[in-house]
Amino acid sequence: MIEFLTTYMAPIMFACLVLLLLIGYPVAFAVGANGLIFGLVGIALGLIEPSLFQALPERVFGIMFNETLLAIPFFTFMGLILERSGMAEDLLDTIGQVFGPVRGGLAYAVIFVGGLLAATTGVVAASVISMGLISLPIMLRYGYDKRLASGVIAASGTLAQIIPPSLVLIVLADQMGKSVGDMYAGALVPGLVLTGLYAVYVFVYSIVKPEAAPALPPEARTLRGGALAFRVLTTLVPPLVLIFLVLGTIFLGIATPTEGGAMGAAGALLLALGRRKLSLPLLRQAMDKTAKLTCFAIFILVGATVFGLVFRGVDGDLWVEHLLLHLPGGQLGFLIVVNLMVFLLAFFLDFFELAFIIVPLIAPVADKMGIDLIWLGVLLAVNMQTSFMHPPFGFALFYLRSVAPKEVLTSDIYRGAIPFVLIQLAMVGLVIAFPGMVTGNVHKAAKIDLDTIKIEMPHQGEGSPSAYPGDDAPSPFDSRKP
Repeated sequence: MIEFLTTYMAPIMFACLVLLLLIGYPVAFAVGANGLIFGLVGIALGLIEPSLFQALPERVFGIMFNETLLAIPFFTFMGLILERSGMAEDLLDTIGQVFGPVRGGLAYAVIFVGGLLAATTGVVAASVISMGLISLPIMLRYGYDKRLASGVIAASGTLAQIIPPSLVLIVLADQMGKSVGDMYAGALVPGLVLTGLYAVYVFVYSIVKPEAAPALPPEARTLRGGALAFRVLTTLVPPLVLIFLVLGTIFLGIATPTEGGAMGAAGALLLALGRRKLSLPLLRQAMDKTAKLTCFAIFILVGATVFGLVFRGVDGDLWVEHLLLHLPGGQLGFLIVVNLMVFLLAFFLDFFELAFIIVPLIAPVADKMGIDLIWLGVLLAVNMQTSFMHPPFGFALFYLRSVAPKEVLTSDIYRGAIPFVLIQLAMVGLVIAFPGMVTGNVHKAAKIDLDTIKIEMPHQGEGSPSAYPGDDAPSPFDSRKP
């Protein structure tokens, strides 16, 4: 038995972690406890040295000092302030009026606003709940199919997962040791393409079943002509300015993601103040939820750090590397297996858990195989997006269920989500087939060939054996004139 444990410690450790998560233990404590228990077992079996645990305090403090992760509370706070200041309501009302005369117009409006909210809030819960409260009753009132309406709202809300400033992209960049700005640049085109695919689905659906996605009746279109134009202008300009303030400065290299998040949080406060919606209760609620979400992420990361330290101590990284490097099909086989694993685990785990537990195991192997980690990160982000839409545990479905009218059954929400899950999987295939849509936007530094570097010493005067300070030759750092 001891020999079996010694030989197969790494796979047993990973299997026990999966079992604990499936049973339903809180993720942060399950991951951390798993690492500690197997660490003690490993010490008893002589597989790891007790001194290994001395590295834990340094790693935990390293998490606390990680400036990249500071962007998480900034973007979360920004999203919550915007959601409670009524910006989503105004956007949906105005864009709904613009697309109102078109068949399926309200669905297009939801997709368009979902993209805008994703680019300003970066928080799925805020987007889904806002659009569910505002647009779902209106869509049902004007005869929209329940499944189409609920599916469009849930799917459009999850665009905050892939369109910058997505929280998952921040976490993936941190776990892969890459720039958040590069990850944002790589995810921009896939996010826009996915938004377009949602609109194409609505277009086809409205042609096949025109009665399921009717145009707004004339009496419901209260804004026309100049009044509509001025309303669009005043409604769209503030969020577009905020998007540039956050994303534009990051893409242009003016600000880091953390600084961009801070500017976004300040901009959200100014927008709420300008709308006369800023109040002490609103601030208290936003700060409370921001603190909870940030603590949730940090505790999972601390637990994952404990697990990762022990897992590597028992050569788990070598086991994973051997397992994945010997898959048939090379890079393609690796990508298929990894994406299938992430898709299946997304039924039970959310994106934070997947990013902190799974990504650190597969990223080193992908790097050894020559796979671009920015491209892989965006690919995994698109795949992890399905975790919000999976029946029966998708969080976006739960958010929508909590605010949906009673006439919308849970089965309607689940069945409405399935086509959009398939669209997201198709997007995974498109990113694999056309990697340029990710890598084409990433500014790569010029590669330096170390073999061509020449170091030339300053020319020495005749009779001067050296040019060190203190010798007769003048120092190159001496400011005195010869």
